[in-house]
Order: sequence, then C-alpha cells, then structure tokens
Amino acid sequence: MNVFSSVILAVQMLAALGMIGLILMQHGKGADMGASFGSGSSGSLFGASGSANFLSRSTAALATVFFVATLALAYLGNARPVSSGSVLEGAAVSAPAPAGAVPPATTGDAAVPPAAPAEGAAQIPTK
Repeated sequence: MNVFSSVILAVQMLAALGMIGLILMQHGKGADMGASFGSGSSGSLFGASGSANFLSRSTAALATVFFVATLALAYLGNARPVSSGSVLEGAAVSAPAPAGAVPPATTGDAAVPPAAPAEGAAQIPTK
C-alpha cells in the first residue's frame, strides 16, 4: 500500500510540474491584440491557433490527472483499520503501577477513598 501511494504521489508531482510548464508557455488573451497591430510576432511552432488548442488541451489533461491523483491520495490517507470500539474505551485501560509504588491502604472492610485532586493554590508546585 505504501508503494502504491508513493507512485500516485510521483504522478501527482509530475502532473503539477507539467501543468506549471504548460501554463507558463501559454500566452494571455491580450497578446493577440498586440500581434494584430504588428508589435508582436504571430508566427509560432504550431500555427496561429494550433498552439492554443494543443497547449490548452494538454493542460486540461494534466489537470485531470492531477485531480484524480489528489483524490486517490486523499482516499488512501483516510483508509484506516476499522476498530470495533470507541477511542475513549482504549484510554480506559490502566497502565501497570511503577516499581516501588505503594498500593492503596485498606483498613478492615472498607477501602480508603482516593485523595481529592488539588485545587487553587495547592496545584502550584513548590521546590
């Protein structure tokens, strides 16, 4: 499962880097206006409108791969083993007493109640 999530993470990062490169290669909508007045070069490797279609479709494909990889990573991140009980039930298990601890004293038939927790100034530790 760990190898599978690593592969998906690598695909996601490659798609993100590819999208960044493709988005930076595209020119904005205002760039065509400058080319129509002669200040820019309208010739390109893919033709006048071919580059926009190729780059925008490639960007859309990489965005789809990126979002699918993100959803897959989110699904794998939330997949946990299902426990049968509550989280609080697991915390109720008591730890063993440390070595040298004195068990609570009992007198006769009744056990001595535990001491109440300190309140107010009694909570401040002293040296």
